[in-house]
Amino acid sequence: MSLTILAQITAAAGKEALVEAELKKLIDITRAEKGCINYDLHQDNENPGLFVFYENWESRELWQTHMNAPHLAAYMAATDGAVDSFVLNEMTKID
Repeated sequence: MSLTILAQITAAAGKEALVEAELKKLIDITRAEKGCINYDLHQDNENPGLFVFYENWESRELWQTHMNAPHLAAYMAATDGAVDSFVLNEMTKID
């Protein structure tokens, strides 16, 4: 069963450009990962510090492999102290 992920990242004030740049680095490498159906980054039109990844994965197991990938650890290190909040929702498509 496939898995949909909504990941909402809110940058700290003044750190929006840093967080955006680091998030963009994840796109191509993640899209190349096994099981990644799509991995799309969005930025809120009214709040430029709010980013959302809309992701679809072939399985939860393959998504968990992604979550343990070195490039995610590098992102976490690079944005340490620059992110105010991170909300992740694991979702299932109804129809």
